[in-house]
Amino acid sequence: MLLYIVRHGLTPWNHLHKAQGSADIPLAQEGIDLARRTGEALMDVKFDICFTSPLTRARQTARLVLGGRDIPVIPDKRIQEINFGVLEGHIMRTGNTMESNCKEFDLFFKDPLKFPRPENGENIQDVLDRTREFWLEKTSDPSLADKTILVSSHGCAVRALLQNLYKDPEHFWHGCVTPNCSINLVEVKDGKARFLEEDKVYA
Repeated sequence: MLLYIVRHGLTPWNHLHKAQGSADIPLAQEGIDLARRTGEALMDVKFDICFTSPLTRARQTARLVLGGRDIPVIPDKRIQEINFGVLEGHIMRTGNTMESNCKEFDLFFKDPLKFPRPENGENIQDVLDRTREFWLEKTSDPSLADKTILVSSHGCAVRALLQNLYKDPEHFWHGCVTPNCSINLVEVKDGKARFLEEDKVYA
C-alpha cells in the first residue's frame, strides 16, 4: 500500500492566520494553483482510491491533485481538521512563525497536548483518537493492501495521522505545521509503515 497524504492548498484564512478548523473555507486562487501544480507533478501516479476530509478545501485539493482520474473519492470525517469551537476565526499566530499572542494558540503550537478543548470544540487527543481509528481501519483492510491511495486532509489532522509513524506525541508538530500541498508518502507492507518522503512540496 502506498499512501500519498496531502495537506490542502492555501485558503484566504491561511493568509490571515485565522483558525479555520472545521470552518468550511474554500481554496484561494493561489491554493488552487498550488494544488493543480502538485497534481501535475503526480500525474504518473496510478491512484486507485481517495479518502478526503469532507471540508471544501480538502475536497478541492483532492480533485485538483487527481486531475481527471475516474476513481472513488470518499469523504471521511475522521480526517477532518480539528474543531476549534468558539475559537474558530480567531487569529492564531503572527507571520509564519509558531508564535501566538493568544494563550490557547500558544499552547496549540508549543505544547499541543496541553491545548485545552475549546467550548464546542476538540483538543489534540480527540484528533489523535479519530485519525488513529481511520489509520488502523485503512492500513489493515485487505482490499486496500495493494492500492495507491490519496488522503487529502489538513495541517493538524495530517500531523495527528502521522503520529502512527512518529509515535512521539510530545513532539506533535515534528518541527513545523505541515506545509500547504506537501506530500507525506508512506509505504505500508506486511503490517509495517515507513516514510518514503516527508513534507515534500512538489510545486
